[in-house]
Amino acid sequence: MFNKLIRFSLLFLASLAASLPALGASPAAQREYVLGAGDVIRISVFQNPDLATESRVSESGAITFPLIGSVEVGGKSVPAAERLIATRLREGGFVQQPQVSILPVVMKGNQVAVLGQVNRPGRYPLETFNLKVSDLLALAGGVAPPGGDTAVLVGFRDGQPIRQEIDIPTLFANGGETDVLLMGGDVLYVDRAPVAYIYGEVQRPGAFRLERNMSVMQGLATGGGPTLRGTVRGLNVHRREGDQLKVFEPGLEEILRPDDVIYVKESLF
Repeated sequence: MFNKLIRFSLLFLASLAASLPALGASPAAQREYVLGAGDVIRISVFQNPDLATESRVSESGAITFPLIGSVEVGGKSVPAAERLIATRLREGGFVQQPQVSILPVVMKGNQVAVLGQVNRPGRYPLETFNLKVSDLLALAGGVAPPGGDTAVLVGFRDGQPIRQEIDIPTLFANGGETDVLLMGGDVLYVDRAPVAYIYGEVQRPGAFRLERNMSVMQGLATGGGPTLRGTVRGLNVHRREGDQLKVFEPGLEEILRPDDVIYVKESLF
């Protein structure tokens, strides 16, 4: 009975371990870094300390390694570059069973760009395996005051072009689930926030930032409310729909759209 209990426990633990994800098997960990120009890598060969070297990937994607000379590693993942060097060492008769290890020391070959309404637009090196959209926005100094709530990410995945709209305020709403991992060559564009307009008998006529689900009443408040001569009765909204201009009298809870124009009339009394 005791032996059966032990066997059952061992089987249970084995099945439990098999059902658990492997340590470090997160999407970030599964990504393989692709070497590029400007990267500095440290190469070592097991039990061959004299072959240990540190080299910079040239603009043509090549490095120089002892005994085998120039090796094209640009555009290859780290494991692929390790296999290539090992093959060259073995085929050259220098090491019978080479075990090559490559450690990226400085990763500058892969860059990402952030453009549009951020405080520091430009190109940034992809220096870590798990750089995300939120990290890139932080590097760029955050969204500038005129910036909107939506960013557009363009790039390539598995050789196919992608275009993904990212809602910036909800990046952390789901525990970071919507925070996208970046890859070399990605471009993030933060568009300008949509605006609406208010004019007529209001305290502060002009353009104002259109917040999400902003109502006519909130737009009126943004304009400081009516002047002493103004009235909300007969208030109009001018809205462009395709090639047509629609003018209507909305309820105060009507949701505004980008480029709407609120007109506050003068009171007749």
